[in-house]
Amino acid sequence: MTLVGNLLRSAEATPDACAIQRGEAQTSYAQLVSDAFAVAHRLRVEGCRAGDRVAIALTNGPEFVAAYYGTLIAGAIAVLFNAAAKARDFSSWLSNCEPRFVFIDRQHVEMRAALASTAVQASVFESGSETKLFGFEGAAEVPVADVRVDDPACILYTSGTTGQPKGVVLSHGNLASNTAAIGEYLQLTRGDSIVTVLPFYYSYGSSVLHTHLMVGGRVVIEQNLVYPHAMVETLARERATGFAGVPPTFALLLARVKLAEYDLSSLRYLTQAGGAMSPALTQRLRAALPHAKLFVMYGQTEATARLTYLPPRHLDDKLGSVGIPVAGVQLQIRDDAGQAAGIDEVGTVWARGPNVMLGYWRNDAATAEVKQGDWLQTGDLGHIDRDGFLFLVGRRSDTIKAGAHRVHPQDVEDAIAELPAVREVAVVGVDDELLGQVIKAVVVLNEGAELSPMQVQAHCRERLANYKVPKFVEFVTSLPRTSSGKIRRVELVQGTSG
Repeated sequence: MTLVGNLLRSAEATPDACAIQRGEAQTSYAQLVSDAFAVAHRLRVEGCRAGDRVAIALTNGPEFVAAYYGTLIAGAIAVLFNAAAKARDFSSWLSNCEPRFVFIDRQHVEMRAALASTAVQASVFESGSETKLFGFEGAAEVPVADVRVDDPACILYTSGTTGQPKGVVLSHGNLASNTAAIGEYLQLTRGDSIVTVLPFYYSYGSSVLHTHLMVGGRVVIEQNLVYPHAMVETLARERATGFAGVPPTFALLLARVKLAEYDLSSLRYLTQAGGAMSPALTQRLRAALPHAKLFVMYGQTEATARLTYLPPRHLDDKLGSVGIPVAGVQLQIRDDAGQAAGIDEVGTVWARGPNVMLGYWRNDAATAEVKQGDWLQTGDLGHIDRDGFLFLVGRRSDTIKAGAHRVHPQDVEDAIAELPAVREVAVVGVDDELLGQVIKAVVVLNEGAELSPMQVQAHCRERLANYKVPKFVEFVTSLPRTSSGKIRRVELVQGTSG
């Protein structure tokens, strides 16, 4: 099984069905396959060889999918760039992966500047011009490259919350196995359609794309969440069966949109990943959309996309858990000595399975830091209960050392998130001469809501040990995030207010 094989089977089964929809424009499976082969044909005419890197810096659309799948058909490695990045980031990525070909949206000034500033010599293909599909002419089907399970298929650059971004190398086997596992627990069929705001160049957005193309479903593209009402209108109008989001997405929808005013009866399921979602937000979301099954999920780019999922039937008895391993994945909790931890004992989460990356592109040292044989060190802290359900307590690097105590931000965040006035919250440690670090909570309130630092602290005292109560509480209009939506905690450490 490969992604290309999945797409070809779907196109053979339902060639006229809609694969990608953007606005009113629809691209059928037959057309998508034709466009992907046109890309592959052009790459081969230009001398593309197996293992060549093909950089793709495109926004969501059928052009992105054709470029991605066409690259795989040609046997090359698709390198997915954040299309909204700046020249500085593009220059770093280009120098690292040295692509022979680059696909960009027309008039992509930042990428043009990056190409001019590096020694990379690449052929550039633009979308968005008046000519069809990067100016390529249609072509008869070319032979699909014969690839092995362990051959590199894709490189995704991590968001780089610390240090330099690293290129995660995923194999054809990584992508196919994780796509199949996700499709299995979501029970996807060709009758499913999803509205997505997630960029295809991130692992979560990629998994949404690949799973639906695998089953012959429809992917409806919404470009952003600037107008959340418009997105909900699209969900209702298109009779979508699924919606995927990160915690801030759901927090925004619940704060800005009266979901009960829309006919969302077709919505069969919701998926959440891309960071921890507090139990309080989980419960509010379920109350707003009680008929839709909510899948709380956990994963990493280094594990293709998904490591665990919480079956919706366990949302009540395992509230706060990120669930059980997806098909093919094994988990282990290890203590500081590297030994297997006991039931409910907190330690570092390790994982292995067919979805674990090959490594970081041209960075053996960084790969050795997180891989031991087949095992991947996720860098997350958690524990597994006697029923095999994983509970995360935060990133090891985010742990706050408050005197003799170790505090995991998520414990405090979950407590503060229970307050109805709170839309989002992040907790960090700030330097303190006496204790080493003290706790600071940075809070975003719902529109029109009021809350004082003392009220937040009083709420925490009722639910948490004294050493977990924030010394500082700061109110802000938004939390600083990476381009993939993760909180930049380092920026929250600066400055304190009581």
